[in-house]
Amino acid sequence: MRLTWVQPEDLLPHELAASADEGRDVSAIAARWAAAGGATVPPVSGASPVPAGPELRALAAELLDECDALPEVDSATEPRSLDAIRASWPAEFGLPVRTPEPDRLHGAWLGRAVGCLLGKPVEKIPREGIREILTSAGRWPLRGYFTAAGLPAEVAARWPWNRRSASTSLAENIDGMPEDDDLNFALLALRVLETRGPDPTSADVAQAWLDWLPGGRVFTAERVAYRNLLLGLTPPETARRHNPFREWIGAQIRTDVYGWVNPGRPDRAAELAYRDATVSHVRSGVYGALWVAAMSAAAVVAPDVATILDVGEAVLPPESRFAAAVREGRALGAAATDDDGWESVLDTLHARHGHLHWVHVRNNAALVAAALAYGRGDLVRSICAAVSGGWDTDSTGATVGAITGALTGAAGLPAAWTAPLRGRLASSIAGFDGVGFVELAERTRRLIREGEV
Repeated sequence: MRLTWVQPEDLLPHELAASADEGRDVSAIAARWAAAGGATVPPVSGASPVPAGPELRALAAELLDECDALPEVDSATEPRSLDAIRASWPAEFGLPVRTPEPDRLHGAWLGRAVGCLLGKPVEKIPREGIREILTSAGRWPLRGYFTAAGLPAEVAARWPWNRRSASTSLAENIDGMPEDDDLNFALLALRVLETRGPDPTSADVAQAWLDWLPGGRVFTAERVAYRNLLLGLTPPETARRHNPFREWIGAQIRTDVYGWVNPGRPDRAAELAYRDATVSHVRSGVYGALWVAAMSAAAVVAPDVATILDVGEAVLPPESRFAAAVREGRALGAAATDDDGWESVLDTLHARHGHLHWVHVRNNAALVAAALAYGRGDLVRSICAAVSGGWDTDSTGATVGAITGALTGAAGLPAAWTAPLRGRLASSIAGFDGVGFVELAERTRRLIREGEV
């Protein structure tokens, strides 16, 4: 058994990269680790190929403590507290504050599932592998769910499907929406709001994880935070101890529902997202959660994707690296008009952010912004653009799909994409396995505070 995302020898190389990205000097710590025989290149997946021996593992844990003890790099451009983040928000967001049509909430849930499902079989496969799979099977550019039909054996061997997903998410195998953390966290947010009320705290979110979320179905920062909860830590410390994934994508995939239940109120949605995100993330990891929550609050009532993107940018610290990545991605996507133009966008994004891990938040957020701007509100064009870009394909597909699905509404989504879902989804969260999308939309609508919209 090889437990992923928690072993000290696997965490330390990621921590060295994360600390360097934050501007902290970890050169002496890295030198000690390398001199002892430790790998300084972070593993692509959750575990290094060979587990460390007891002495090397103990050293890794000691060096992680030293990294945690290093002074933080203070930056006025990347605030941590909600008050400091909120200081740049506008007084008004210019959105209609009203209960959305049920069809738009239904479209949001369906779109999230469709985009996630498209990206599932190619998660971890880099952009060039995705293109070779599609080209060799005569399916480039991407316009439908992935399939093994017509794929040459040598290409399949070179770029194997995600092992957890191929049996449920290739076109020939789809029978309802399969279980995925990108949907599990949306379901969990729904349950938190249903059971804890409209203003849940970080402690409420953390307790919900322990009560309802299987530990084996969380990854990266969430797995570290889960472990920290079991060690007796409480938020926000759960996001900080031995957590090199604190600025990765995990919190960004958790906050759509906070927006859907606060239509036209991105400020309220972002505040809930902040409470959720700080269980496991800091800085850019938190900004991603605020960004998606705000866009989700807009997506169910806004007239177009440009308005949605404007609202999302309005809740970000304007001089942060995250905001810069989002703005650049959006500008690139808006300027592209065809498949060749989109490929040029991806060239630029990968040149700019290719040094980041494929689950980091900044590269994936830039891709989401670019795909939304390029797709111009069309679900298929948008999710195919996002997934063809590589990196965290199921998560970016889910976010882009949720926003464009909410904008379009369920009735306007192509049946070729929604019919295979059979109107239901699987989940590892008790009480939700087999739940229908119509029911989820209705439960979401019931959480909207009618007197305040």
